[in-house]
Amino acid sequence: MKFTSGFLAVAFMIASGALAAPWPSSSKHATHRLRSLPNGKRVLAFHREPTFETFAEGIEHVAEKRAPGDWKALGLSFLESRLGAGSLHQTSSFTNDVASHVFVQQSVKGIPVVNAVANVALNKGEKVVSFGHTFVTPKTISSTTPKLTAAEAIARAEEQLSGTHDGTPTKIEFVFTENDHLALVHTVQVESNDNGHLLESFIDAATGEVVQVHDFTNSITYRVLPIRKQAPTEGFEVLTDPADLTASPNGWQQVPGSTATTTTSGNNAIAFKTSQTTGLSSENVSNGFQFVWNSTAQPTVSPNIDVARVNAFYIVNTIHDITYRYGFTESAFNFQQNNNGKGGAANDRVTISVQDSAGTDNADFTTPADGQSGRMRMFLWDFTNPRRDGAIENDIVAHENTHGLSNRLTGGGTGRCLQTTEAGGMGEGWSDAFADWTEQAGPTIRDFTMGAFVISDSAGIRSHPYSTSTTTNPLNYGSIKTLNEVHDIGEAWANILHNVHAALITAHGFSTDAFTNPNGTGGNVVFLHLLIDALALQPCNPTFLTARDAWIQADVNRFAGANKCTLWKAFASRGLGVNAANHTNNAAVPAGC
Repeated sequence: MKFTSGFLAVAFMIASGALAAPWPSSSKHATHRLRSLPNGKRVLAFHREPTFETFAEGIEHVAEKRAPGDWKALGLSFLESRLGAGSLHQTSSFTNDVASHVFVQQSVKGIPVVNAVANVALNKGEKVVSFGHTFVTPKTISSTTPKLTAAEAIARAEEQLSGTHDGTPTKIEFVFTENDHLALVHTVQVESNDNGHLLESFIDAATGEVVQVHDFTNSITYRVLPIRKQAPTEGFEVLTDPADLTASPNGWQQVPGSTATTTTSGNNAIAFKTSQTTGLSSENVSNGFQFVWNSTAQPTVSPNIDVARVNAFYIVNTIHDITYRYGFTESAFNFQQNNNGKGGAANDRVTISVQDSAGTDNADFTTPADGQSGRMRMFLWDFTNPRRDGAIENDIVAHENTHGLSNRLTGGGTGRCLQTTEAGGMGEGWSDAFADWTEQAGPTIRDFTMGAFVISDSAGIRSHPYSTSTTTNPLNYGSIKTLNEVHDIGEAWANILHNVHAALITAHGFSTDAFTNPNGTGGNVVFLHLLIDALALQPCNPTFLTARDAWIQADVNRFAGANKCTLWKAFASRGLGVNAANHTNNAAVPAGC
């Protein structure tokens, strides 16, 4: 079974092989992604492999005419010194407790280049600690005057992608193609009529052809399944006031400035079936949701529909609160309807459609840019009778929600920076790794299996359980040389991270309060800090190698490099040693380790 842009590996659309190019070999995983269009054509999207440097304790950069403490100006000055003054279009920035981040896009003739971006991070001493970019030197450049109007481009996008424009304003941008050409494009967001995926299409402003496509979809009292539990067979519980008021000061059922609701609707998320106005669950007891799951009934009957809505609402809110504590805040492009004046773009809470009719045996998550809602769709699974609901298997909900985390933090909130085959695969891996993190309950890290409940099979939906045993799970860096599908690649990355997590717990023990205390000393706390910090450090469309380097740098930034050898040994144990390259394993670690 293959799993897709959300959860299962679903074909993007039907392809007839009109593009006379084979599926890219692993050498192109870091630069290409093949997308199939309904009209039979296939588009081989290209992203230059990123250049990425880390600088440990940091390097000095002196910027003229900069006020003390103006880290944005310092970051931009550094980028200008490396990439050329006048070529930068600033897109976003944010700061947290250990680093400040600036993200830019290349600008040519005053027009931004979609797939040419850069990012720099500075530590609290205002030293540059990392720098990545995919800036380009084109050989040819299209005319900056579009032949097609925006309306004509929308019509061409809707026709070729078999979709409907979602109302987002179009933009004029450049796309850098594989033959070193800058193509002028209209950027048009379209919702696919075929599978509901939100697509960002780049329509050639002269010919009307699709040049490139980004897919943004990575497919009170509450009686719920507590987040440390994985499946309903472990037992629902009634939780009282589970919201973390540090992360959600108004609780989960109130948008600041509005009246509190008695439904599955609030500042961080809204959970519904079919309709966001009439398809919500309402409290069924005084100040509470206490619907009781009927395991012998179909998921589509009462009270099971309410159980699904309430559980998904609880999990998404809980993950919002956990990741908020670890740095995924308003200014770092998280998902909230009201940002409480703390930066970032608002009006983008997660919409959770349970028992969505668009598919079966799957789930997906759509991550457009900051300021547009993340969209989760949970489908029913038909491996059993009665069918089973992914909204009440916590690892599936956690997996989907984590697509929002990885897509928003990588690249500065654009949602555009996990688009190559390798980076997209790593997106699947981070999602499995976070679900794995939530289920670990003690100092002995357990093997972790995804999706066992929905298919009623203890083996789950991945090829192997995630494990420290090479017998149980042999996947490593070199495995991706023979893998072409993003979920298969994601399994290798998630297994590497499972081993990193285990190594950190062995080194530091386990913090039982990690969900609410990011200041704990346990290895599980260290792991989640580094996972989240590294996402913001790494370049657009990272590779296994650049992501590994971002983890090492994140440790320097937050823990003064205390975990350097632990991390290197864990990465090297699965082939990502110092000399790993070109999807060939290496077990070497730095001198002194």
